[in-house]
Amino acid sequence: MSCAVPTAASAPPFFAVDQPGDGRTARCGTLTTAHGLVSTPNFMPVATAGTVKGITPSQLGEIGAQIILANAYHLALRPGVELIEGQGGLHRFMGWNGPILTDSGGYQVFSLAPLRKVSEEGVEFRSHIDGAKLALRPEDVITIQLRLGVDILMPLDECLPAPVARADAQRAMARTLRWAGRSQTVALNEGQVLFGIVQGGVFGDLREQCAAELVALGFPGYAVGGLSVGEAVEMTRDVAAATAAALPARAPRYLMGVGRPEDLIRFVGMGYDLFDCVMPTRNGRNGMLFTWDGPMNIRLARYARDPEPVDASCGCYACRTFSRAYLRHLAASREMLGPQLNSLHNLHFYLDLMRQMRAQIAAGSFAEWATARIARLEQGADA
Repeated sequence: MSCAVPTAASAPPFFAVDQPGDGRTARCGTLTTAHGLVSTPNFMPVATAGTVKGITPSQLGEIGAQIILANAYHLALRPGVELIEGQGGLHRFMGWNGPILTDSGGYQVFSLAPLRKVSEEGVEFRSHIDGAKLALRPEDVITIQLRLGVDILMPLDECLPAPVARADAQRAMARTLRWAGRSQTVALNEGQVLFGIVQGGVFGDLREQCAAELVALGFPGYAVGGLSVGEAVEMTRDVAAATAAALPARAPRYLMGVGRPEDLIRFVGMGYDLFDCVMPTRNGRNGMLFTWDGPMNIRLARYARDPEPVDASCGCYACRTFSRAYLRHLAASREMLGPQLNSLHNLHFYLDLMRQMRAQIAAGSFAEWATARIARLEQGADA
């Protein structure tokens, strides 16, 4: 088996898996989009409002990012779909030439609990920016993403926070399925792909039912949403494993919004292919750096005179150029460069983690490597 970097000449339509697996094993493959190829498993830096905070598109390319995630809800509110469309689409507007996946913004809308009203028709809510009353139907969400010109689209889904009663989870799952069917009625542009989203709370049988009904609708890819929203970590892992096993091996599996490095390794081992999380940039802005020996809090006084790089094995610009002492100085001084360098390092770390996992899968040594790597990560440098 090979997980080599794909070439356009050999890439099959949309998704090819180098090893089919059984839904419970790590695999690597290739996504083919209108804006380029993506090796899987892969991590998507989060560009919620059309920018990865503190990082330029050219820097994303330099650290090996192949695909990014943006948020249709935030972009529709500001600067607006009309403006972005008039600028030639989201790729041109933000200066990123690679693939873009957009989240529908369902999670953000449903997090506005006092400001939104859910019905079969869709969602009514008030803008978090100016309080304006707005409404979105499943069809509207797809149309917004069509006009943005992105590569992979997500439908509107009903995402409930934990804890949630089974009856509520079942109602939300059923509505998510009906909305998924309505989303499919909107004609996509050439080269665009719409995923289905599996919901069902922490109830494994509901997740399996939702997955089966989405598969019957015939989506080319499947996202798993509504996890890491307040439930116990062990429950997240159990539900993720059961859901992956219920999804077809022929299609990519995207686990939404989860992202501790050690958990990404576990989820890849379950057969997931795509991930996103704000953790690399959010933690970076707060002085938390990821290393192979666990997270490092660069704000601690112990690093004030430390001449070593954050991670001697890391090839990112921050580690090649600056010491821990300098990064600690930037944090103490609240200099703008500090969060930028921290975020750059963290994103490089996540993407390098993905590269290492692809290599280990190709070599047939993923399981052994994963056990050792997780143990080392969880020892925690500054835990």
